[in-house]
Parts: sequence; structure tokens; C-alpha cells
Amino acid sequence: MTTQAVEVEGVTKVFGQTVALDALSLSFEPGIVYGLLGPNGAGKTTIIRILATLLRPSGGNARVFGIDVARDPNGVRSRIGLAGQYAAVDEFQTGRENVEMIGKLYNLPTTEAKRRATEVLERIQLTYAADDQVKTYSGGMRRRLDLAASMVGRPELLFLDEPTTGIDPRSRLDVWELIEDLVRKGTTVLLTTQYLDEADRLADRIGVIDHGRLIAEGTENELKLQVGGEVVETKVKPENLDRALAAIQDTTRHEAKLDGTTITVPAEEGPITLANVIRALDAVGVHPADIGVRRPTLNDVFLALTGHKAESDNGTEAPTPRRGRRSRV
Repeated sequence: MTTQAVEVEGVTKVFGQTVALDALSLSFEPGIVYGLLGPNGAGKTTIIRILATLLRPSGGNARVFGIDVARDPNGVRSRIGLAGQYAAVDEFQTGRENVEMIGKLYNLPTTEAKRRATEVLERIQLTYAADDQVKTYSGGMRRRLDLAASMVGRPELLFLDEPTTGIDPRSRLDVWELIEDLVRKGTTVLLTTQYLDEADRLADRIGVIDHGRLIAEGTENELKLQVGGEVVETKVKPENLDRALAAIQDTTRHEAKLDGTTITVPAEEGPITLANVIRALDAVGVHPADIGVRRPTLNDVFLALTGHKAESDNGTEAPTPRRGRRSRV
């Protein structure tokens, strides 16, 4: 039986009156990207810090490659790397000096720390700026440098806590490609994110966390199937809405859903349903502004599970409604 990369069993974490984790359980095997999806305050960073031995749980058990994080933190630390939400770099040192310093903290001999620093800087395509002070780096370069520092110890498991927060779209793509390369070469990754496209792109399995609880888990497709199959989505002008809604409703035994000027019906027969809707609209003289078959998104999943979206239209997370007296961290 293969040892799981991570096993979390009923872990709770309480800060005073604030419940950050509420009997959280999850596990996943080595060699994959496990994505932990949820808004700010859901508990993602708290579980990362517990698994990285930076926090002790208030209750429950957590293991990394079978090693208990509370009983043998040094054993865990020898096998992990961590890149937090903000680049933890010294801007007055060069990029190379930053990575070499972390290597020495791993107790690597100086010559080995230098060799590995050169190796990881090349791997993240920062060799050209390795001997420049970090204060001259862009946000994306700092994030990549932080990843390089987390890799210098050659971790078997890499914790990435919202690795693309606050960086530009081009740098996000660079980080995604780096993560994919790491996994191809054998690193296991636990990735926390509030960005749905990031989870879609990178994660082999996804856990959805809200209010410190794991509320759903599965592959991208398994999660999307929880909210149904494909739909035909039709956008029409406001003056045509009543005619369009009546015509589309006549094509299906399901209730057509209306959101603003967008009408949605299940696409039980895929393209055939789409063709039926187009014919029905043409028969009543309505020409849609946009029409197509759409699969559920992770945002649909999150909305169905929690009652709110994981992120707002501007790419930031939407506020999470409180439940009763529970506080969140």
C-alpha cells in the first residue's frame, strides 16, 4: 500500500474564539497537484502552516509521507518546501544570494548550496538576473525567486500557498508552467488558491474548503458533475426576452432559468438541444446576441456548494457570508 503524501484526520485549529479549521479531513497520493480551493478566510493557509510544522493543531492528526507533523516536525521539514502568499526574499541581496542562504538553512555545505542555487535559478529562468539585487525585480520575478528558494532543498512535497496572488498575467503563466514542470519531474504539490482558472489548469484533484470544512472533493469533472451536465446558454436583447423565454421553454421538459438577459436550459442532447433552441428562436423572430453549449465551471460548483461565488468579476474573492456565530481565519 502506497503511503499517502498527506493525511489529515479531523484537524481543528482554534484561535481564541475563532474557529479556523473545523474537523478537516483530506488525503492524497504522491505525484499529483492537489488543489485546495476556497476564498480568503476559508482556512487554506492554516492547514498549510500546520502541515509545514509552523502551527500545532488544536485537535486531530496530520501526517506527511506517514510522518506525524506534531511528533516529528524535523522529519517532515526534511521532505518539504514552502512558498507562502508573499515572496519571502531579502531585497538587498542578489537572487543568487537569497537562494544560497536558504540552501545553507537546509544545512547544505557551501559548495552544494551554490551548485543547487545555480541549478534552480536556471530551472526558473532567472539566471539572467541572478546577480542583481532583488529590489530591482518585478513582482513576478520575486515570486519565481521565492519558488526557487523553496526548491533548493529538493523537497518531495512542495506547499504553494496562493502562489500567483498579486502578479501579472504573463508571470502567472510562467509560474503555472514551472509548477507543471516540477510535477513532471516527481514533486508532489499542495496548492491553495482562490482562482478558479488556476485550479482548473493545475490540479489533478480539488478539495473545496469553506469555513474551515472540506465541503467537496474530486477531480475537476467529478465536481462539475455535481451541478449537472452541459447547458444551452442564450443571451438576448431585453425587448425580446419574453418571446425568447417562452419559445425556449417549449423545447424542454425542464424549467428554463433566467439570469438578467441570459436564458439557460439543460443540454440533454448536446448539439441537438442547441439546434432545437435556435429553431425555436428563429420561429418567433428572435436573433440571439450569443448562444452556445456550456459546461459547468468551478464557479458553478462553488456557488452550488456554498451559496456564493469563489471570486468576483474583477478576479478577487467574493465575501463569504457568515453562518451563525462562527468566525473565520
